[in-house]
Amino acid sequence: MNVNHECEPMRSDLDTSRMSRAVYDIPDYVANALDKDGLWNRYRARPPYQQNDYIGWITRGKREETRQKRLAQMLGELHSGDAYMGMPYKAKG
Repeated sequence: MNVNHECEPMRSDLDTSRMSRAVYDIPDYVANALDKDGLWNRYRARPPYQQNDYIGWITRGKREETRQKRLAQMLGELHSGDAYMGMPYKAKG
């Protein structure tokens, strides 16, 4: 279920034309964390595949503890801007 956040990119807003993998909806708890930490702009600045990969990676965690750990990692990486799922990342432009 998606909450209609002002800055939230809806699933249909992502350019998925070049993606062959499943496209994930943003769960409420992830949207709320992005709201709370003011990270929507940094999330939306990432390429569509990264946005989607983060959501899929978080939601595929079987245990709540795992999902929360992955969410915290995503938030930290968005905040620092220099990592993507544990790998070095440098934004283009």
